[in-house]
Amino acid sequence: MNQNLPKLLTDDQMQTFIKDGVLRLKTDFSNEFHARLLEQLNEVFENEGNPGNNVLPRIRELRKVFEHPVITGALTSVLGPNYLMHTHRHCHYNALPKAGAWHKDSYWGFERMNNHHPWWAMIMYFPQDTPIELGPTGVMPGSHNYKTRTFVQDDTEEELTANGEAGTFVLIHFDIWHRSTSNLTSQPRYMLKFEFMRTEAPSEPSWDYKDSKWRMPATSVANSVQSSAMWEDTWNWLRGEIGSLYGTETVNEEKIVQLASQLAEDDEPVALHAAYELVRYGDAGKNVLLEALRSDNKWTSMCAAYGLTACGQHAAEGLGLVLNDSRKRQVKHAVFALGELQHHAARLVPQIISLLDGGDVKVRRTIADALGMIGEPAKEIVEGLIACLKDEDEQVRFTAALSLLRLREAAAPAIPYLEEALEDDNRYVRGHAVEALRYINTEEAREVLINELIQSRWCSITTKTSTF
Repeated sequence: MNQNLPKLLTDDQMQTFIKDGVLRLKTDFSNEFHARLLEQLNEVFENEGNPGNNVLPRIRELRKVFEHPVITGALTSVLGPNYLMHTHRHCHYNALPKAGAWHKDSYWGFERMNNHHPWWAMIMYFPQDTPIELGPTGVMPGSHNYKTRTFVQDDTEEELTANGEAGTFVLIHFDIWHRSTSNLTSQPRYMLKFEFMRTEAPSEPSWDYKDSKWRMPATSVANSVQSSAMWEDTWNWLRGEIGSLYGTETVNEEKIVQLASQLAEDDEPVALHAAYELVRYGDAGKNVLLEALRSDNKWTSMCAAYGLTACGQHAAEGLGLVLNDSRKRQVKHAVFALGELQHHAARLVPQIISLLDGGDVKVRRTIADALGMIGEPAKEIVEGLIACLKDEDEQVRFTAALSLLRLREAAAPAIPYLEEALEDDNRYVRGHAVEALRYINTEEAREVLINELIQSRWCSITTKTSTF
């Protein structure tokens, strides 16, 4: 057996990640390896400050972490074999006795509608022994699909802390609620955070797949929230199936009325559970969701959008009608759902692109994301994303570059505009443009990319005390 092959997750580990949004990973790096990294971190922080996005080139040995079969296997399992390490990396330094606030990470400072399907994930790496007293990161298992934390009765009751020996790794869903816990020692605590993105929707399982049936995972630690339909939908999506929950139950009018009432509740977990359960009732459930999507209640509309993503091709026509709504929130939710429908939304691409002209900025941001997920017709989508690269809003621009990389060589007409984006004032527009050129991978793209990387080369051993 090749020891360098990714060590893929099992069915139970994947189901645990779907339900909990978090997995601990165990590698076989030596204590000396972690000690060397810690020594370098101490030196860099003391003499240069936090290296931020430059931590990987500054501490070159870190790259070995992301070549380890346990790490590549976990990321391949969750995000597919062609996943991308994102431009944003960060060293979290905690020396405070006070715990940090519970939060979800933003997508670099901007609001966006979160994906329940795992398009994004993060790895947290602790290079030093991290007992509870040193203030490890705490995460709330099962919270990754929720905007709010109101369903948690006691913040610490189910909190999972990343305490452990040097070399503790934690894989988390990007949208999970987490915090720094109190550092009660006099020693600093480092946590290195790296973000990863799926570059293509799954067409088949990418883990050590044995059984197609969704099962409640034996290793799950999240107990507060129960929503089997939501988890089963994600499981099926990861196996390459869109909308497989649709119409799997015989229509039950009494049950549909009950779920419709729950969908209108302000309790997010209850409403979201109802949205996914309605999908099981086929057209009858879909019609309830389409009506709820038009609700003025933002929570009802949002939860309905998530339910409609699980309806597959059956939801496309109704979502297309909502694109004509005069209310921007409802349009944003419809565009988001159409993105998750992928190629089933292809015929609506011209209508979606037409919303870019003078449209609401949050709608434009959602369009820039959705177009890359829909993927076809490629010519029209590339033209729309080129327009997004020129948008006045930086989030529209950097999301457009990420979407273009999903189209691979079909995005070649955007190369001149990506070259211009390399001079953008926003660091993530620049970083995403580099990645888009790498994934387009034509001769022209490679030439632009290599020239950019040579011209902007950053020397990892040049410091203020060693300038040449």
